[in-house]
Amino acid sequence: MSLEEIKSRIQTAENSAGRTPDAVQLIAVSKVQPNARVEAVLNEGHRCFGENRVQEALGKWPDFAQRFSGLDLHLIGPLQTNKARQAMELFQSIHTLDRPKLAKALARLAQELGQCPDLFIQVNTGAEPQKAGILPADTDDFISECRALDLPLKGLMCIPPVAEDAAEHFTLLAEIAARNGLGGLSMGMSGDFETAIAHGATHVRVGSAIFGARAYGQEG
Repeated sequence: MSLEEIKSRIQTAENSAGRTPDAVQLIAVSKVQPNARVEAVLNEGHRCFGENRVQEALGKWPDFAQRFSGLDLHLIGPLQTNKARQAMELFQSIHTLDRPKLAKALARLAQELGQCPDLFIQVNTGAEPQKAGILPADTDDFISECRALDLPLKGLMCIPPVAEDAAEHFTLLAEIAARNGLGGLSMGMSGDFETAIAHGATHVRVGSAIFGARAYGQEG
């Protein structure tokens, strides 16, 4: 699908859900994509991108930043504590704050650097043992802990279980965010972003629908 088609579908979903125009930010997930594909989307004027790995992003985005202004980079994959400094210097948003140790590292670095990206707490709404994220029952306390550290919490993020109804997980995430006064909801991917928008998503993470199949093993 073209970038314009995706944006049109987002606009239609916003209208259908009674959302205000441009309420939803499209994060083009550029992880494991050849640079030529990414550059084509940049040339269309899009500036908001998502990456899974700090090292991969460091090998891609500093060069693009020399040629394209106004980049808005989002880390949407797991963040190791030892990569926290690099992540904070490169990304404008981090969607995968998922444990107290990382929260403390980010808070320390924020004081040292004098700035901090917008942060989303990853919630493991399906309580899947193989998946990162704070369990729903523990999220209220973790939000309070992050606020005590003066971290700039923007909202919550989730990745619903593949075999379950995504809408139920989007509803749960929205409920947790609402009762904690958080406005950001990072939820919805290529296959379910319209459902996510109907349930209040503010950020949708769309990769394959824009770029095509992932290019694992390819260079550039």
